[in-house]
Amino acid sequence: MITKEQEELLLLYNEALALYKKRNFVDARELFKKALKINPDDGPSKLYLERCKEYIKHPPEDDWDGVFVMKTK
Repeated sequence: MITKEQEELLLLYNEALALYKKRNFVDARELFKKALKINPDDGPSKLYLERCKEYIKHPPEDDWDGVFVMKTK
C-alpha cells in the first residue's frame, strides 16, 4: 500500500523529471527540492537535483538527448 506522502513524492518526482527532460532545469530543481522535503533520503531526487544545478550553471548542448555525461570522477 502506498502512503499519501509516497504518492505526493512520486507525483512531484514525475513532474520534475518531465521538466528536466524539457530542459527546464530551474523549475525541475524546485520540484526535486519539494520532493526531498517529503523524503530527504530519496536517491533519484537527490541525483537529479545535482544534475539540475550543474545544467543551470553549464547548460547542455542544443543536441542534448537527456543523457548526463560525467566530466569528473
